[in-house]
Amino acid sequence: MELFFTQLTNGLAVGGIYALIALGYTMVYGVLKLINFAHGDLFTIGAYLGLTLLTSLSLTDHLGPVAGVLLLSVMAMGLVGVIGILLDRAAYKPLRTSPRLSAVVSALGASIVFSNTVMLVYGPNPKVYPHGILTSQAIHIFGLSIPVMRVIILASCIILMVALYTFIQKTKIGTAIRAAAIDQDAARLMGINVDRVIMLVFFIGPALGGAAGVMVGLYYGQINFTMGWIYGLKAFTAAILGGIGNIPGAMVGGLLLGVIEALGAAYISMAWKDAIAFGVLILILIVRPTGLLGERVAEKI
Repeated sequence: MELFFTQLTNGLAVGGIYALIALGYTMVYGVLKLINFAHGDLFTIGAYLGLTLLTSLSLTDHLGPVAGVLLLSVMAMGLVGVIGILLDRAAYKPLRTSPRLSAVVSALGASIVFSNTVMLVYGPNPKVYPHGILTSQAIHIFGLSIPVMRVIILASCIILMVALYTFIQKTKIGTAIRAAAIDQDAARLMGINVDRVIMLVFFIGPALGGAAGVMVGLYYGQINFTMGWIYGLKAFTAAILGGIGNIPGAMVGGLLLGVIEALGAAYISMAWKDAIAFGVLILILIVRPTGLLGERVAEKI
């Protein structure tokens, strides 16, 4: 049972990261019916910007490890959010009235541009986050030894997810986002500035992806310019699993995928970890194409 609970906590932490990235996919899809294939690369940019801020500003030296990491995460989120807005303005907004396939091709092109830009700026070799920024100690609960880092990652993911859900459900701006997701023309007639709503969506989604990138750097200690591809695919799988366009679905899908992947790696084989994740995607598409929570149009975002 110790192995089971160890892998369960590991799966929840990794699943929380998947969920944060999946929220970017699901928010853009909810409003524009567009799969933003460049989203995984925005996650990668967040990881690299986090490393740059960490090493160049020495935030943890001046503010302490917790406050320093918190501030660099906020800064990385803001920068990636701005890049997300620029991405929309350059690659998607000019194609609003074009066939949907045009925007998909544009997204794939943007993904290649981002990936190669990161490689040119930082080099093709993996980069290493400074070791020991946050404590490497573990807490002991019922005989289990759980790394504090894992708890911090999971808690941070949950806080961000709850904050987003509260923002979407309880605020006036969140209501405007939900209205634009249901019917953009009707939302415009009601006085909602849909362009600003889309801009906000392209800020929030990439910002959450940027936070996930920093978390991956801190958790695994190493990043590379191609990691957005595999993490993006897994987050997309999580969004499909929960029901793409459905914010709670993306959260549940991410956590569930992380747990399935971790338990599969422990009880089947580590080599099958990725195959298990994509096997889940195929199974869901066959058995329940709308995902576990479904894409309910009236509540899709």
